[in-house]
Amino acid sequence: MSVDRLIIEFDRALRTVFAAAPLSRPVPGADLPEAELSDPERLQAAALMRVNHCGEVCAQALYQGQALTCRQPALKEALQKAAQEETDHLAWTERRLSELGGRKSLLDPLCYVGSLSFGALAGAAGDSWNLGFLAETERQVEAHLDGHLARWPETDRRSRAIIEQMRADEVGHAHMAVALGARELPAPVKGAMRLVARLMTGGARYV
Repeated sequence: MSVDRLIIEFDRALRTVFAAAPLSRPVPGADLPEAELSDPERLQAAALMRVNHCGEVCAQALYQGQALTCRQPALKEALQKAAQEETDHLAWTERRLSELGGRKSLLDPLCYVGSLSFGALAGAAGDSWNLGFLAETERQVEAHLDGHLARWPETDRRSRAIIEQMRADEVGHAHMAVALGARELPAPVKGAMRLVARLMTGGARYV
């Protein structure tokens, strides 16, 4: 990898973790009225949104790592397109987290580095495995968001609109990966992915 490419990728990492994410699509639910949440409801919503924001930091790193080591130009282009949608997710969760009076997770830099490493390893394993890793990641994120929607205060329609659109995008990314030739990952790998995700999201909720 050239020095110029290293500088570009390092700059991207810094921007993801420390800078405000740019928007290419409007924030879902921005036109909805703000909910009157109790203090416990607002704390819960902020904690859940912090987890989702940290998850989007991880998504940026995963896609970056996968694109760095994938072999097919068409696959790299598809990954970059999906990453742009994930950048919107990063921006949406960041803005909503601020509105809820919450803060970003202190674990974001660590989660970014770990996810970048996983993404690079997936890409190095070959394009079909890379796509399989992507598809399984998005399926697990979909299940994670379903769980959040089940626990989110019903009156917080602005947050729910963001989560619902994120979920729709994740489903689309999984379908894209399957259409491009994703291989089904072995069960132990899926289990390990769930365990790592649980550790990251559990920490991000409180730290």
